Amino acid sequence: MLDRDGLVLCGTWHTRRPDGVWQSECMDDPREWLRPAPDGSWPLETLLDSAPDLIFFVKDVQGRYVSVNDTLRRRSGAQHKRDVLGRTAAEVFIGEPGRRFNEQDVQTVREGRELRDVLEMYFGPQGEPSWCLTHKIPLRNAAGQVVGLIGISRDVPATIERHEDFARVAEALSYMHGHYDQPLRVPTLAARAGLSEDSFERLMRRVCHMTPQQFLIKVRLDAAVNLLREPDLSISEIAHACGYSDHSAFTRKFRSVTGISPQAYRERIMSAA
Repeated sequence: MLDRDGLVLCGTWHTRRPDGVWQSECMDDPREWLRPAPDGSWPLETLLDSAPDLIFFVKDVQGRYVSVNDTLRRRSGAQHKRDVLGRTAAEVFIGEPGRRFNEQDVQTVREGRELRDVLEMYFGPQGEPSWCLTHKIPLRNAAGQVVGLIGISRDVPATIERHEDFARVAEALSYMHGHYDQPLRVPTLAARAGLSEDSFERLMRRVCHMTPQQFLIKVRLDAAVNLLREPDLSISEIAHACGYSDHSAFTRKFRSVTGISPQAYRERIMSAA
């Protein structure tokens, strides 16, 4: 059962039948599919192993993986799932991503509150950016206590031009790409698309899998990543070129989305060159 405070897993209550056989009172509850099968496999995990653009995981209250799909295993660099299970994100993912995952886990478990559609950027071996939206929900037992969390991270599609509704937002998207150095407001962008603010936001979610605000952040930080490869530009110059009022505002946003500062990213790229 899913409520605003988290996913409540049905407890398994055992009773003895008149013939002396113990039985579970919850075996017919469809929520039992979230539990391991007798052979130790997780039906949900097996289902999501074939989703190459989605990471799935379940963690205990200490943040240790108890279930992962194969996409997470591959992206962690592990040879087998058993190399991931029982470890925290900080132990599986080296550096900034692992620390950021751990901070999210602690927040979700401690506050018992879900994290919904958090926009995040990750960097490949050559510093190339990739984007995802992360959603984490606390898991509670029958007594309402948080006993872990479940979550997914969905890749943001690299291309959206083939979506059937792309033409309806194309003008607004083009405007963002051409004017991201300027203050942009949702009403202005909605007007570019000839839509109300509510209709524009719903359409953006359907086409881009993001809100207009998230898409603008993506456009600005994609531009920033490219400019940070230019050693002659200062961080302040890049901040203003990407629509941020000052160095501090840009650094805060960059760090919150990527886990590192713009200067740290620049140093990484320069050292790898």
